[in-house]
Amino acid sequence: MCVFNPEMQTASPGRGVAVQQRRSDLAGMRRLLRTTPSLVLTVLLLAVAPGMFLGCAQQKVQSPPELRMPDSFSGAGSEELPDKWWTAFGDERLSTLVDRALQKNFDLETAWQRLRQARAAAERESAPLFPDLTANAEGEIVRSDTAGDSETLRLGLTSSYEVDLWGRISSRAEAERYRARADLADYRAAAVSLSAEVARAWYQLAEVRSRMELLERQIGTNKKALNALRSRFRNGRTRRVDVLRQQRLLESTREQKLAAQSRARVLAHQLAVLTGRPPQEGVRHFPEGLPDPPPLPQTGLPADLVRRRPDVRRAHFRIRAADRELAAAVSRQYPRLTLTASLTTTDRRASTLFRDWARSFAADLAAPLIDAGERSAEADRYRALRKQRLYQYGQAVLTAFREVEDALVREKKQLQRIRSLKKQVRSMERAVERLRLEYASGSGDFLDFLDARTQKQQLRRELLQARLQRVEYRIALYRALAGGFETARESGDEAGVAE
Repeated sequence: MCVFNPEMQTASPGRGVAVQQRRSDLAGMRRLLRTTPSLVLTVLLLAVAPGMFLGCAQQKVQSPPELRMPDSFSGAGSEELPDKWWTAFGDERLSTLVDRALQKNFDLETAWQRLRQARAAAERESAPLFPDLTANAEGEIVRSDTAGDSETLRLGLTSSYEVDLWGRISSRAEAERYRARADLADYRAAAVSLSAEVARAWYQLAEVRSRMELLERQIGTNKKALNALRSRFRNGRTRRVDVLRQQRLLESTREQKLAAQSRARVLAHQLAVLTGRPPQEGVRHFPEGLPDPPPLPQTGLPADLVRRRPDVRRAHFRIRAADRELAAAVSRQYPRLTLTASLTTTDRRASTLFRDWARSFAADLAAPLIDAGERSAEADRYRALRKQRLYQYGQAVLTAFREVEDALVREKKQLQRIRSLKKQVRSMERAVERLRLEYASGSGDFLDFLDARTQKQQLRRELLQARLQRVEYRIALYRALAGGFETARESGDEAGVAE
């Protein structure tokens, strides 16, 4: 940050002599104003620049807060994670759906338009670094009964330029450029989030469709059992309460199927909206089933994650933007130098309008004296904002580490849970078969048999849900490790912002 330090100016050698010299040569400066413009500029720069430039050059930019960077993550795989991470599942239908969402999703388009606004703002703030040029034309007709009529024509060119003595203009321009970079990182973070949301909804739809198939098989099994019980009841071989209990189990399974059908429709609506279509259209293709996640990806070093994640990059660029804004706010407390040049011609007739030209050059030096602390308060505000951005950056880094660690431990424990559920299902299958034989022979109780069969069916549904959770944990891991990827909008945009 380029900041003027008043103490450095006071300590500058020869400053008192320079002040006395400027006072004594005030009359000479008036004469210079009537002569060559280059001399005017030279005198003004020599009068105000010494010491201030020195203090500006010696100011240092504050670094982000120190964070204790871990050496590695607690788990890692061997597979390389592609930029478009969802392709790791090898699901062509999912890839097609994500590609459409990245092109048609309205929230992502909104983020893109915010980026375009930031780029336009960066160009706007850079414009004052160059002189402006204004052309003007004026015509006047005066009619008088005593003096007669008169006409006046006037043409002219005017150019003005503020010399960026303390870097105020360039600091504001740099701040907007860093904001544009932050918005680019925000757009890429939104693209990563959108792709994860589509993938999660897609595999939730796969799970609920598999659940519907499982429930349909369980309904068929429960129907057969109910018919068998009714036949036994007619023959007097079982109680009426056993028939009612089996009928209740059948209706409970049907109710769960209705809930699964409702969930499937809602997920289809969600995927349609994510891909920029009305919810009534749903999805044109359906997933074939839940996949087994591929091997764990390489997690890399935590330091690499900080440089790669778009949300962390966004926080970093916001620090840089706040730092540049602080530099501009401090620079507002110092004098401004504006140069103006004009070229005009005036005459009564158009035929002789261009014969006589008037040229002018002016230099205006304005220094704030009393502002009731307004500029100082604005600088304090940006100092506090810069510290705020520093802490936000630190929190973003820690959150990135936590998300990776959470996804790793959750998937590890979920895999163990799936293995346990599979063992429970096999045990309950054997228990159901034994209790069925005991009940058929008349030595067992129907309630024990019914309870075991209910538990077996519930365990199968829990196993399906556990498999979905493992896929969701893998999606969370991919999202936590993913860097920003270039979308079709970026590749087709010519006014990009360099990283």
